Amino acid sequence: MFPVAGWAAVLEHRRISRSCCCSPRIQAGLDIVCARNMLAAAAQPDCLLIASVGGTCMHDTVAETRAVAPPSHPLDPLTPGEIGRAAAAVRASHDLGADMMFETIGLHEPDKSVVHGVQPGNAFPREAFVCAFDRTNGEVWEARVDLVADRVIDWRHVPGVRPRILIDDIILVGEVARADPRFRAALAKRGITDIDRVQVDPWSAGNYGFPDEEGRRLSHTFCWYRSEKHDNGYAHPIEGLCAVIDLDRAEVLRVDDYGEADVPMQNRNYAARYRTDFRGDIKPLEIVQPAGPSFVVEGNEVRWQKWRFRVGFNAREGLVLHTIGYEDDGRLRPVLHRAALSEMVVPYGHPGGGHFRKNAFDVGEYGIGVLANSLALGCDCLGAIRYFDAWLADSKGDPYCIESAVCLHEEDFGILWKHTDLFTGEVEVRRARRLVVSSISTVGNYEYGSFWYFHQDGSIHFEIKATGILNTAGLRPGESPDYGTIVSPGVYAHYHQHIFNMRLDMAVDGERNRVVEVDTVALPMGAGNPHGNAFTIRETILETEQKAQRNVDFNAARFWKIESAEAHNWLGKPTAYKLLPLSPVPTFSSPQSMVTKRAAFMTRQLWVTAFHPDEIYAAGRYPNHSRGGDGLPAWTVADRPLVDTDIVIWHSFGLHHIPRPEDFPVQPVITAGFALHPSGFFAENPALDVPPAGSSLSCCVD
Repeated sequence: MFPVAGWAAVLEHRRISRSCCCSPRIQAGLDIVCARNMLAAAAQPDCLLIASVGGTCMHDTVAETRAVAPPSHPLDPLTPGEIGRAAAAVRASHDLGADMMFETIGLHEPDKSVVHGVQPGNAFPREAFVCAFDRTNGEVWEARVDLVADRVIDWRHVPGVRPRILIDDIILVGEVARADPRFRAALAKRGITDIDRVQVDPWSAGNYGFPDEEGRRLSHTFCWYRSEKHDNGYAHPIEGLCAVIDLDRAEVLRVDDYGEADVPMQNRNYAARYRTDFRGDIKPLEIVQPAGPSFVVEGNEVRWQKWRFRVGFNAREGLVLHTIGYEDDGRLRPVLHRAALSEMVVPYGHPGGGHFRKNAFDVGEYGIGVLANSLALGCDCLGAIRYFDAWLADSKGDPYCIESAVCLHEEDFGILWKHTDLFTGEVEVRRARRLVVSSISTVGNYEYGSFWYFHQDGSIHFEIKATGILNTAGLRPGESPDYGTIVSPGVYAHYHQHIFNMRLDMAVDGERNRVVEVDTVALPMGAGNPHGNAFTIRETILETEQKAQRNVDFNAARFWKIESAEAHNWLGKPTAYKLLPLSPVPTFSSPQSMVTKRAAFMTRQLWVTAFHPDEIYAAGRYPNHSRGGDGLPAWTVADRPLVDTDIVIWHSFGLHHIPRPEDFPVQPVITAGFALHPSGFFAENPALDVPPAGSSLSCCVD
């Protein structure tokens, strides 16, 4: 999934002149770049959250040496100083030796009571969650670190699990594979002797019960050929050759050769350096806000058009939104406590040739936060932009910064509402704008953009934008592509899906909520429906976790309402938001398959659980090599009650991808998502107070 050349460039960008993150044993024989981008040291606490306003990037010239204030809120992400102190505290009391690796150092989020009770200027607790492991024996340990006292307050062994694949591993895999005599011999059989041109993509290996793989932390690989450094290797698949890499021993466990095929050599490049003709009829499109944007940012808190929320970020989930609320008649009304992408899986439909192992859990096995892009003005985002940097920990516990990992801006969104009075001819129309919070991650061949949209009518939309390059395979002479689409001579892309699960910790007018399933039903013809046109709705309260495992019903136009147990609107009904499933995806993997067992979340579009602070990830904390049954299926066995209590919504949605030739050599954006709309939350249209448009460039001027 991860082209070596591309990741070498990413790691070079993050590198500083420090010792390498690998132990001498792992580093031996490897010429890899370390994933470091500390400032001078962990003692320098923070990187400034930098803004760009009015279309001009305002990245401070001293940003890389300038410290900022300590965290001002319990939900603020860890600062670089806190990351360094957490690692130091763990090493001081529980050092695992030279091969100790840090999988995760992130914020241990405080109890909701702490968040609700925080007062400006008052002290609040700060804790770090740490996951570390020992490469020599594979043992995984978890710690909680009190960052006020700089001490470990909990340290426990987690048996039978394996940590995610680290950035170090991504580079290591290609180097180890290319150095192995068995791998080189298999390439030679295919006529390939220039080993440096072989692109080796590491994939998570899953768990298929192979005896020699038991207990190891592995990567499974696929290969392509690059005719030169910048060539699109996915046009040249080296079919049938897969190396299985033991990541902790830095060695090839096994070379699986499923039989060779001719390597297609037609170049299919997409980068500007390869293009000679461009469209000549595109005029400049500038986004200009001479008075600046309408949002206000203080630390990590954002205020815009009555919306208020906090921006967070971590290595695994990437972009996280906290304490989302709407200001209504002078009071802040809560809607969500926390929203983040809990997990995703990409199951491929080819049953053989090593391809059956393609079912990556990109959140839990790699971390989309770790793989986040540094966004650039005018490319990923356009307009008056506010960027947020992300501080993460490398494998040795040192902090590094992904600059501009999150983009905040507002954009025109067409008509908000309109009516023409047919009797008077009077027209009332309002232009809509929306606030966009986005982050983009490169997971090997694919890019995933996470886009949150806040609207003036009180609605929230989320959209995944998938682009990048199709994962390709080679065709043997006369072979029929039963499980994919030919996208280039001798090259095909397999049928696959992208299934996401969003965890929504709801708080509609408070923490005590319930979920109501709403179906539309047609009434039978009869005395009460003589013309056969009548239909109505049927509402069902989802009372327990077992009853709240639901799927979309197209024939019932099904949606789900999250109602407040305490607040009522002026019509006497519970205030509510409704979840609109805009991109439901059925699963085609067998219920007995390993991918379905490990990614049970994808079998239901809706799961509802009673809130528990440790239940964060739909497939469990450690999906890498898991045997299945973790996460949602395990938690919901308890069948906890869900009525008028603190509940969490888990919504599965996605993309069913039957590739097209038009998706190659680089794929246009395709989207999937969902919406949260107010449903009786307000007394009337909350956007009535949006003023008529007054732009000098608009025809709407009075």
